[in-house]
Amino acid sequence: MSKAGALDLASGLGGKIEKTEVLSAVEQYERYHVFYGGEEEERKANYTDMVNKYYDLVTSFYEFGWGESFHFAPRWKGESLKESIKRHEHFLALQLGLKPGHKVLDVGCGIGGPLREIARFSSTSVTGINNNEYQITRGKELNRIAGVEKNCNFVKADFMKMPFPDSTFDAIYAIEATCHAPDAYGCYKEIYRVLKPGQYFAAYEWCMTDSFDPNNSEHQKIKAEIEIGDGLPDIRLTGQCLEALKQAGFEIIWEKDLAVGSPLPWYLPLDTSHFSLSSFRLTSVGRFITRNMVKGLEFVGLAPKGSQRVQDFLEKAAEGLVEGGRKEIFTPMYFFLARKPLSERQ
Repeated sequence: MSKAGALDLASGLGGKIEKTEVLSAVEQYERYHVFYGGEEEERKANYTDMVNKYYDLVTSFYEFGWGESFHFAPRWKGESLKESIKRHEHFLALQLGLKPGHKVLDVGCGIGGPLREIARFSSTSVTGINNNEYQITRGKELNRIAGVEKNCNFVKADFMKMPFPDSTFDAIYAIEATCHAPDAYGCYKEIYRVLKPGQYFAAYEWCMTDSFDPNNSEHQKIKAEIEIGDGLPDIRLTGQCLEALKQAGFEIIWEKDLAVGSPLPWYLPLDTSHFSLSSFRLTSVGRFITRNMVKGLEFVGLAPKGSQRVQDFLEKAAEGLVEGGRKEIFTPMYFFLARKPLSERQ
């Protein structure tokens, strides 16, 4: 059960940021990015502030348009967006071999949509780690509504420095979240530390593909649009993720870009030439209505000043994502299954 109404959207805009400070936060966030003169190293050095501002500003929009699970999915013909998202989450649970009694970690859990779905699907206990206070507050409320408080919980912390003892979890997954890490190796090494020996880590990563040309100005523009619209310090190549996993100590079981061969393109919900009643708010008509609704809410003072600016950079992200998908230079679903050896010498 996610937020659905215009007033819910308005009340959530800005997250934990004081409503009078939202415009200032938007301006500070924008300055981290290329379009406003920002540098990659500055984004990496200040990733905690940048990512926290991003999710305070956008979570209400995400939930209004996308639901409780903020991610893409490969999709079959005749399958709704909601069905494909659930199947994408179930696929992770199956790949990890989750069983009742397992203690599982969701790295960068958002408001907990996947966490709740995977816990119910696999009869496991899932802990979500997230450094954004507003998302955790919202996630706890949704856990209570869903009646899963006993099996699902949240920990507020940076996933680069997790507050868990070594070898705590039976399985770990990340869904389009570790792309926010300033350093893939450091992130994966911390995941390796808290995973039990012999157990598995699976993830969907946001990556530039081998078709990305860093010397192509159009490719760079698309990459920059995705970075500002999605709170990313940088977007790694698929090969860089694999190398970081190996350096962290993981054994790669298998990996694949799941966007390749998907019957329907993953970016279809954001494609303005596509119309769907089941995901109406994501269509060009739905986005036009939302844009004007936000403008009206901001004008009458129900939404804080700066709300339209947030809508603008989310629109920019959507354009970059669609073009990145069409040109096959970007994927939000580079999948890998990795195993922590039973011993360091294995």
